[in-house]
Amino acid sequence: MRQAEREGEPRPAIRHDWQTFEIVDLLQAPLFELLDEARAVNRRFHADGQVQLASLLSIKTGACPEDCKYCPQSAHYAKKTGLERESLLDVDDVLSKAKLAKDAGASRFCMGAAWRQVKDGPEFDKVLDMVRGVRDLEMEACVTLGMVTKDQADRLAEAGLTAYNHNLDTSPEFYEEIITTRTYEDRLETIANVRSAGVEVCSGGIIGMGETIEDRARLLQELATLDPHPESVPINALVPVPGTPLESQAKVEPLELVRMVATARILMPTSFVRLSAGREALNREAQILCFLAGANSIFYGEKLLTTANNDAADDRALIEEAGLRIKPTCSQ
Repeated sequence: MRQAEREGEPRPAIRHDWQTFEIVDLLQAPLFELLDEARAVNRRFHADGQVQLASLLSIKTGACPEDCKYCPQSAHYAKKTGLERESLLDVDDVLSKAKLAKDAGASRFCMGAAWRQVKDGPEFDKVLDMVRGVRDLEMEACVTLGMVTKDQADRLAEAGLTAYNHNLDTSPEFYEEIITTRTYEDRLETIANVRSAGVEVCSGGIIGMGETIEDRARLLQELATLDPHPESVPINALVPVPGTPLESQAKVEPLELVRMVATARILMPTSFVRLSAGREALNREAQILCFLAGANSIFYGEKLLTTANNDAADDRALIEEAGLRIKPTCSQ
C-alpha cells in the first residue's frame, strides 16, 4: 500500500514530484495491481487506443567516440564487434527510405547518427535537409545526433523537427558504470536545449545492464520530474552484443519490461511509452501484456540502428488482434 493510498489522498493526474520510494513501490507492486493502475491511467489519457509506428534508420553508422558499454557502434569496441564505419547517407537515399516507411504505415521517421555531438558544417546541413524532407512527406521527424547546443536545437526546430531523442540510459548513480565519455549533466543539458527550442523530447533508458531496482526507479524519477514530461519515453531491454562489455549480461525477463512500461505509464500519463530495443525477444503474449500495461508506440521495421527488429507484417497483425489502432500519419 503506497503512501498516497495510506493517507487516503487521491493521486494527482499528472505529477512532477515523484519520490524514489514511490517508484520502487510501483515497480515491486503485485503485478495485477500494477497493471490495473496503469490501465486506468491509459484509459483516461489514451482512450483512442492508438499505437504509433515509428521507423528508425541509422543515417551514419559506427566509429562513435563514446564508450557506452552496450553499444556496438562505439569505436572503443570496433575490433571485437567488427562493425565498420559508414559515412553519412545521402539525403535522397534517406528520404526514399522514409517514403517506404510511410507506405508501410509509420507516422514517425527517426534518424540516428553515431556522433558524440553535432558539429556545424555540411553534414549537419544535410541532416537539416533530411528533416525538411521527412516533414514534406507529412511524417513526424525525429533525430538522435548526440549533444546539441541551443543554436543547433533552434536550427533543427526551424527545419521542422518534431522530436529529438536523447536517452538518459540509466540512473545518475549507475551511469558511470556504463558510460564515462559523457556526463549525466551533459545529457540533461541537451534535453534542456531541445526543450527551449520548442522541439518535443524523446528520452528513456535501458534495463538489463546490471542495475538495481532502485536504479530503474531513479531513471524513471529523472524522466518523470522533468516539466513537462518527455513526449516520448522509449523503454529498452538490453540486447547483449558480442564484442561489447555487456555481451554476457542475461536477457531481461519479459515481466520486468512489462513492469517498466506500466510504471512509466503511471508516472508520465500523457507520454507515448515506446517499446524499443529488446522487443524482438518477446513472444506475442508478452508484447500484448506491454500494450495492456500502457505501451502505445513501437519501433517498426527490420532494424533498430544495428539491431534486428520484429517483422512489420507481424506487428500490424498483433496490433489488430489486440484491438488497437495504428496512429495515422500527421498533417503539417
